[in-house]
Amino acid sequence: MKIFLSIFTGLLLFFQTSDVEILRNSYSKANMSVENAKNFIQLAEKKTSSDPVISAYKAASQILEAKVTTEKNRRKTFVKSGATNLEAVIKSNPNNAELRLIRMSVQENIPKIVGYNKNLKEDKIFILNNYSKQTAAMKTYIKKFAMQSKTMTPAEKNSLK
Repeated sequence: MKIFLSIFTGLLLFFQTSDVEILRNSYSKANMSVENAKNFIQLAEKKTSSDPVISAYKAASQILEAKVTTEKNRRKTFVKSGATNLEAVIKSNPNNAELRLIRMSVQENIPKIVGYNKNLKEDKIFILNNYSKQTAAMKTYIKKFAMQSKTMTPAEKNSLK
């Protein structure tokens, strides 16, 4: 009986987790390994929604696909397509901190030679200035990102409470 109750509770919690939360969790692990990156890409590809946050994660997955693909001639296409899509989502929703966080994380982790890094300072300032307006879950997500961020200074990281 206890096993049944545990399984039922686990399934209930699994299905209550929103698409955004699932993508968020997967994205935060995507840079740790090629397998995690591929899992995130597959997960993002399956999502269909007009939600700008989901669209931004899908765009990030396109860019990340350039890192894991074995077809070298397709890398530029993946980056260009993903960056174009991400920029369009942000242009339509300029006041969304999560979209800015996604772009900042992409730009921090993409090779500098690609040239997709012009918004790092702008996004950092936006995130820091709008941090207090975020939900508790988003604040936790931002803090987690900030702690490993190459762009944020130790003082900026400490300011996130």
